[in-house]
Amino acid sequence: MRLSARNQIRGTVTAVTKGQTTGHVTIDIGGGVVITSAITNEAIDDLGLVLGDEAYAVIKASDVMVGK
Repeated sequence: MRLSARNQIRGTVTAVTKGQTTGHVTIDIGGGVVITSAITNEAIDDLGLVLGDEAYAVIKASDVMVGK
């Protein structure tokens, strides 16, 4: 599959936690950096996400907020 999003970061799934309707997937991208994404439980099931899977964090946003 090809995507228009340029920020595609490969990593390893280190946690999958389902809630009522939305779950959280944590991806270790190396160097002590992890990305956590909130996606639907249905998406977790459709992708078959489990610990240790190789996965991509695909980031496409029109705005990026920075705070200090």
